[in-house]
Amino acid sequence: MRNAEFNRTQVVKYLAWTFALAYAVQFIAARIINGGNRMAGQLVIAAMMFVPALGVLLSGAGFRDMGWKLQIRRNIKPILIAWFAPVALTVVGAGLYFLVFPGHFDLSGQYLAASAGAEILQKMEAQGLSNSLYILISAVSAVTYAPLLNGVFALGEEIGWRGFLYPQLKARFGRRKGWLLGGAIWGAWHWPLIWLIGYEYGAAAGNAAGYAGFPVVGMLLFCVITAGWGILHDWLYEKSGSIWVPAILHGAINATAALPLSVCLIDTGSARLLGPAQVGLLAGLPFLAVAAALLLRAEK
Repeated sequence: MRNAEFNRTQVVKYLAWTFALAYAVQFIAARIINGGNRMAGQLVIAAMMFVPALGVLLSGAGFRDMGWKLQIRRNIKPILIAWFAPVALTVVGAGLYFLVFPGHFDLSGQYLAASAGAEILQKMEAQGLSNSLYILISAVSAVTYAPLLNGVFALGEEIGWRGFLYPQLKARFGRRKGWLLGGAIWGAWHWPLIWLIGYEYGAAAGNAAGYAGFPVVGMLLFCVITAGWGILHDWLYEKSGSIWVPAILHGAINATAALPLSVCLIDTGSARLLGPAQVGLLAGLPFLAVAAALLLRAEK
């Protein structure tokens, strides 16, 4: 893990390349998805995760001293936290949401049909696979292999955000401000998707009804969520010294992202800003509470 000295030129180049390339990819993905080819669009979005790593190379910073060894024995505690904490926090957050909105709990498979197509449910039923069994299988994968598998793709982002940008921002602004600024930047990196396809809170998340203040409220709320997530990712990076640990955390969060939505009604309108996914303000409270505790304990 590198001890960074702030390099303004590299940071500017990194941000310029990373945002320009990612925004171009997001516009292409949105056009594909809005054209009806959802699967192809999702693949383009997945490829975007490697843009931050490319941005590091184009900035001239390189990948040196990012902690390429996982060091399992030394890092067993951070690894376990990265692997299992997202599932626990997601369950608690979803529980809070359904306590407030019990009528939104649903096991009929509406979200799966909205996100993957009604024919998917028909094929599952033909194979004797119910929506409840599908949810169970997804939950098991989220606590077994999915964090590591997803972490391979998430590594592209972690190289850019935690490996390069966060150390630079902390060197310039201090730990607390660097964490918060880095999280806001990370969230803004996703803005075209939130605007063009309703990423996280709108149509892309099974909420064609939309929400109040679309898309600006969604954009700002997502920055709050990514600020919290960013603190958790970078804290684990600092603890472990391995870029693989925040990548596993990132992968675990992605693995659990759709689970609360899969047991929720679609088209819940502005309630989607609250949950049940971790990106909602209410369902995301467990993540934000842990992040706030780490932020308050951190040295300025």
